[in-house]
Amino acid sequence: MNKDTFYFSHDYNSRQDEKIKRLIMKHGLLGYGIFWAIVEDLYNNANALQMDYERIAFELRVDESIIKSIINDYKLFVFNEDTFGSLSVEKRLNHRNEKSNKARNSANKRWEKSNNDANALQTQSDSNAIKEIKGKEIKGNEIPDFNSFLKYAIKQKPNVDIESIKFKYESWKENNWKDGFGNEIINWKNKLLNTLPHIKEKQNKYDPTNPNQMIY
Repeated sequence: MNKDTFYFSHDYNSRQDEKIKRLIMKHGLLGYGIFWAIVEDLYNNANALQMDYERIAFELRVDESIIKSIINDYKLFVFNEDTFGSLSVEKRLNHRNEKSNKARNSANKRWEKSNNDANALQTQSDSNAIKEIKGKEIKGNEIPDFNSFLKYAIKQKPNVDIESIKFKYESWKENNWKDGFGNEIINWKNKLLNTLPHIKEKQNKYDPTNPNQMIY
């Protein structure tokens, strides 16, 4: 088995979700299976797939109209520019990464307590330190937290859809601050400024004078 194989939880009661029920009513269990096939592809592509219905239909050997319907008609996915993803997938990817970080930190602590191979430990420590320094040199303080990212977006476009902004932030973060074409994002403010015109608006605008309005 490939050591890089990952698993994701498939809730046993997912068919009880009203959106899934409507999907099955229209497309049957074929549509249900296609939905989970798309979810698998999202996990393998940092939760961002191009809205190329023809290609997806070809890969899954179904009619293109079925793919369009499953992606667009049941509010199962979120959209950003020419890609789509899943908030549920994003949440679980973040949880997986968090567990990986905890496991890595735990392993590092065990290395520090072990004196069986001092030379190997020193090499590992030096390598990690170099990687960390290079990461700081590339992005430094330019890496924003989500609140800073969201506040800047709202300042530039007060009526921006917050869920879409969250999806964009998590996608860039998951992709190690690279855009959908693999280009490194050097200045996230400039990149976001160029992206905002393509992000949809919401019905109710954010009111910065209202201290009780939630923005996250």
